[in-house]
Amino acid sequence: MTLTATITNSELKIKNNNFAVNVIKNEVSNSVVEGSFYQANPMTIREMVTRKLNKSLCCCLLVTIVITFISYYIAMNYEAKLNKLDNEIVRINTDNQDLQAYLDRFKSFNNVDSKVGEFKLLQKADKVIEVTAINSENKIIPKKKISSKNFDWAIGY
Repeated sequence: MTLTATITNSELKIKNNNFAVNVIKNEVSNSVVEGSFYQANPMTIREMVTRKLNKSLCCCLLVTIVITFISYYIAMNYEAKLNKLDNEIVRINTDNQDLQAYLDRFKSFNNVDSKVGEFKLLQKADKVIEVTAINSENKIIPKKKISSKNFDWAIGY
């Protein structure tokens, strides 16, 4: 919008073409503010609906982003807990394997003991006899002489 001075119809009738144009130019040049200014047109209904729709879609997008961050945080916490439980399960399984091997060893001793008792291959002593040790420091055991002449051919001589 351009600022222009207003001239009433009576003044325009009195002053003819050239004079009226000179008066308008003088008043415009004497004005305080000069230039072309943006005049805000009233918004149409379509622009208002578009603006409200854009604002509501931006709010929905922000809410969705916040919900996504929260769910990602929760998922990462659950994954960390699952990794911790998985490590503990692996540790317990290795301990269980060691204990199972230990148990199998005891079961095998028990099975051997029960089978020996069942077939009476070994008998338990009814009475235990204590014997004193013999002093073996003074005793000399004679060495037997073995003749190797008979078996020279077996060794390869």
